[in-house]
Amino acid sequence: MTELLDHFHAGGFFMYFILLFAILTFSFIIERTYALYIKYKGIPADFRQRILSFVASGDYKSATDYIEMTAGETSVGKIASVGCKIRAAGGGDEALQARMDEQLSKEINYYDKRTGFLSMFGNVSTLFGLLGTVTGLIMSFAGVAAASPVERANLLSQGISEALNSTAFGLVAAIPALVAYAIFQSKTDGIVDEITEQSTQIFHDILFYTESETDRNDVIPGISSKMKEANTTKEV
Repeated sequence: MTELLDHFHAGGFFMYFILLFAILTFSFIIERTYALYIKYKGIPADFRQRILSFVASGDYKSATDYIEMTAGETSVGKIASVGCKIRAAGGGDEALQARMDEQLSKEINYYDKRTGFLSMFGNVSTLFGLLGTVTGLIMSFAGVAAASPVERANLLSQGISEALNSTAFGLVAAIPALVAYAIFQSKTDGIVDEITEQSTQIFHDILFYTESETDRNDVIPGISSKMKEANTTKEV
């Protein structure tokens, strides 16, 4: 541990920035692991079929209760619950799509919003390591040029040590960040695709197996008034 601290202090001023990004990387890895692997839950295998059976019979209350009971904390469950509540309130197709899309965007943003930072942390750590390398070499050669022959070897070794330590610590901080980014981004893409696909299927089920009161009256613009006119003519 003492030797590690000696190497850290030998790396120069930019080592503290590298340490900061290393701490941020470690924190984000913990947070992303919790969000993507622990908190994320899928829906039951028969979830869609059960929802469809309630929706097809117009029993939105039972559909909502089933969602809250079996998948209330899942992303797909929240989106499906919004759709059933909109339909139960007599909402039309546009309202249904808008509200379900809004909830879908919220769920996707939760899983995707921090993953990209890991890539940035890795790149910045590498750049700080490179910056420490350059400044260490500059100080080394500048000191050698102005020093006496006795001091040149000592100044040269100090400058090279600073440069190499900075490079090493920058890579140590960058490699886990970039590896974690690749893993988490792949997992995030899979979750987003799964949520989007399942939510789209449920949206189509609600859309095609139900019809709001407004839609029945306005399937074709003016159809209700034409039907009334036809009935009036027959009565006359």
